Amino acid sequence: MADVAEADRQQFEAKFTDLELQHPVEGDITVPGAHDEDSEPSTLDEPITDTIMRDLRAVGVKFFHALYPKQSKALLRDWDLWGPLVMCTLLGSLLHESSADDETSSAHMQFAEVFALISFGAVVVSLNSKLLKGNISFFQSVCVLGYCLFPLVISLIICRLLMIPSGHVTLLFAIRIILVILAFLWSTLASLAFLADSQAPHRKALAVFPICLFYFVIGWMIISQTVPVLVKPAT
Repeated sequence: MADVAEADRQQFEAKFTDLELQHPVEGDITVPGAHDEDSEPSTLDEPITDTIMRDLRAVGVKFFHALYPKQSKALLRDWDLWGPLVMCTLLGSLLHESSADDETSSAHMQFAEVFALISFGAVVVSLNSKLLKGNISFFQSVCVLGYCLFPLVISLIICRLLMIPSGHVTLLFAIRIILVILAFLWSTLASLAFLADSQAPHRKALAVFPICLFYFVIGWMIISQTVPVLVKPAT
């Protein structure tokens, strides 16, 4: 009986060895937090300030790529939604009637409308890209669309600064129009630098048109929301 048991054990070990050779076990089983001197330290052990500063630097780099799209894939590779959230918040905060008799509830309603409109537009454009069989994910598309709002936000801030009471209303309005047009073109071309190659050539026009329309609507909102303030007669 002992010889039979020993033979079965040897046969089992032989089969197990053959199975291990056919399907090798990959991976590294280590104790969390334990690492060699040459390996990268775990982020669980670093101070929270270092983590925040690293994330802020990453967001700043993505904004730079949105302003200067040199065919970098940083927005697609390391996507996040912090940039789109900041851009939507700034646009919602600045795109409202800034008259003295505005009620707080009305201002909050305008902020919600702008925030919802921009978010809904980004979602629709991203869904259109996925339905056209684009080779990027939904959140990558939202990330690029949000970060590429940066030129339009800059133009909005400048337009707000140009709303200082002055007698050159027509000149200021013309400057605002030029600024918004340039920002619209900049945002559109920056987003296309990241998103245009994700579509097949025969479907590229179907993907580009919603992107242009998305930034055009936001540019139109920037122009239209401050027109009454500029043309209001002096009292």
